[in-house]
Amino acid sequence: MNDTRLIDIAAALGISVTTVSKALKGYTDISENTRARVLEMVATMNYKPNANAVNLRTNETKTLGVVIPTMVHHFFSSVLNGIIDEAENRGYLVIILQSNEKYELEKKQIALLQQKRVDGILISLSNETDDFSHINDAIKKNTPVVLFDKIAKLVDCSKVVINDRKAAYDAVTYLINKGYKKIAHFRGSYTPQNSIDRFLGYKKALEDHNIPYDPTLVYLCDHNSDFEDGYDNAQKLVAEHKDVDAIFAITDLVAIGIIKYLNDMHIKIPEQIAVFGFSNWFMSTVISPKLTTIDQPGYDIGQRAASILINEIAQIKEHLPVIHQTIELPTLIIERESTIRN
Repeated sequence: MNDTRLIDIAAALGISVTTVSKALKGYTDISENTRARVLEMVATMNYKPNANAVNLRTNETKTLGVVIPTMVHHFFSSVLNGIIDEAENRGYLVIILQSNEKYELEKKQIALLQQKRVDGILISLSNETDDFSHINDAIKKNTPVVLFDKIAKLVDCSKVVINDRKAAYDAVTYLINKGYKKIAHFRGSYTPQNSIDRFLGYKKALEDHNIPYDPTLVYLCDHNSDFEDGYDNAQKLVAEHKDVDAIFAITDLVAIGIIKYLNDMHIKIPEQIAVFGFSNWFMSTVISPKLTTIDQPGYDIGQRAASILINEIAQIKEHLPVIHQTIELPTLIIERESTIRN
């Protein structure tokens, strides 16, 4: 472990600690010759600044905290890649924590990040979160927060999202234009805003195309919108609605569960039942049939959220007003075999 101190460098050069410190900080009253000597001795003695001392002096840790609901979802891994790339480019480290879709754990993770004195927090809310006091408390303590994907409209902070309602509307409209008429929806939990908006988009598309909304065609995914939700609900749907001809799923992982069940039951996709997913997970291209889905720009969401957060950190440090913004990124329908009839 290197324990070289400024006083050691000063002693080796026969100059004061203040002069060494000024040389390292680029002060103009230090000659180029002295600066060169200091830098050469720094390299020789392998001096590294004490990070804790720097943090105390600047009141910064150069660290961002991230809380995501789950690590296993491809979407969130893409978001993390965007966050990490932006943070590294701008000199920040990233601490990544998981709420496991649990409200109490999310509160603990936010508290832990504050204890670690992170400069700012990025978070996608858990499915259970319906009280936002822990987020608001962090903001009140001058820790900037940026929400992404699963957000809360009642929290006054910047947000990076897609238009979930429009994306769902476009997905269901696509199915209707393909000739599908009895379309089920496997929806997410009742609390997350993106789950609510995707359900509303589904419902609105039916109404705009004169297809009566049937609440019995909506199935709740209460296992965190995972594979089992898709598989189990597909089993219920097929038993309860023999004439259903399409399913719009809250996520690709749910859609893959649907496809697995339909394949197990030798129900032809899409000839008998079409399946439409959401997020464009890489698995959507390797299952059979390949999954039609909404491309959700995870990397861009992460990169943009991190950029906004770092900018707000700088504004707070300079005592400048922070104007919160909501950034809405575009989505795209990716058409594949699961909805294309011969």
